[in-house]
This record gives sequence, C-alpha cells and structure tokens, in this order.
Amino acid sequence: MFQNFKNFTAFTLAETLIVMGIIGVVSALTLPNLNASTGEKEKVAKVKKIYQNLDDAYGRAQAVYGPKEEWARLDNNATGQITRVGDRLTEFMKVSKNCGVTTNQKCFSNSNVTYMNGAGMDDRSSSLDSDGNVYKFIVADGTSVALTSTRIYVNIDGPKGSNKIGSDVFAFNSDIINNPFAGGFDSNSAGLYALTTGNGLPAAYWVVNYDNMDYLKCADKLNPKANPP
Repeated sequence: MFQNFKNFTAFTLAETLIVMGIIGVVSALTLPNLNASTGEKEKVAKVKKIYQNLDDAYGRAQAVYGPKEEWARLDNNATGQITRVGDRLTEFMKVSKNCGVTTNQKCFSNSNVTYMNGAGMDDRSSSLDSDGNVYKFIVADGTSVALTSTRIYVNIDGPKGSNKIGSDVFAFNSDIINNPFAGGFDSNSAGLYALTTGNGLPAAYWVVNYDNMDYLKCADKLNPKANPP
C-alpha cells in the first residue's frame, strides 16, 4: 500500500531562510552584550581577588614582623622603606615576577596612569614602572602590583594593560587593612566622584562593594548610593 504524501506539510525554503535571518539578527544584538558582561565579571573577580590577596598578605606579614606602621622606622629613606614593605608583603603572595624598585623591568605598564578621559594623573609625573621609589611585582594570575608610599596600584591586565583608572587600573590606600579606600569615596555627598578626576580608589570601592562596574554606564559617574547598582 502506497502512503499518501499530499497531506504532509513542511517549511518552504523561503520560510527557513527568514527564520535563520531572525536568529542571526537576535544573535548579533545579544552576543556583544553577553561578551561584555562576561568580560566585566572577569574583571570584577580579579579586582576582588587581588584585594583579598593583598589584605591577607599584609595580615600575615604583620603577624610575623609586627605592625606595618613600625616598619618604616627601620629605614631612613623612602626607597628603603618601600623596599622593606614590598619584600615582606611578597613573602606571603604567589609572585611570578618581582622587579622591586628597579626601573623599567616591565612589571607594570611603562605608560603613565590615566583617568577615564585619557588625561594623565596630576600626581604621576612618570610611569610607575620607571619610578625608583615604587615597588613593582606581578602575581601568579598576571596582575601587576605597584606599591607607593600612599597607594597600592593594581593593573588586572598586567604590564600590557592600558593603565586607565576604572578600566584596568584600580587603587587601594596603603593602609589596606584598616582603611583601603581612604579619601576615595565621599560618603557625605553619597557620591562616587567623577572617575575622570579620581585616583583609582572610587572605582575599587565600587567593584569590591557592589560586585560590578556599573559606574561605566553612568553618564555623570556619580551617586552610587543614591542610585545603587
């Protein structure tokens, strides 16, 4: 007995092509946002990881060598003081490359740290990599760290990063255990002051406390408490 195929229906070639076209348009619209979201989550994870690693290393170093504020009394110059801090800190971290205070060894980007608008930081007349009073090293996941007397700068993209605050460069106060974001977050006006004129502390505060980088989406880059992410 022969089967009657006359009642069978199927998509035409034109209908199939239309559906495929719709799928292509939807993919083109959603994939960039998905990739951007994934990249942002990876950055957030790296910032929080290096923050926790630094905090833990300082805690361990102080348990062995005593309070950090007393370390400076052992040296009579800035280079010796920051070297002691760096040596004691890296003793308790997984470091893939340690440049110490030696300049131009590619432990940090050799370009100047810039604000979000590309302008150079007022208090950085030279790159961190070329500064002999800055202690530089790279940790196991590729993040660059630079210790100054007042700040701990991290570049989560390593020495080849763009060196742009709030994008790949974040900063913590040198007293990371007691007050990591000192002076970088204005709680009185409840605002993250503009990252175009900030020093890296506001962006680090936002990432660590809010688990995102939504400040990049804010037109004026202000008021995270008034309009929490």
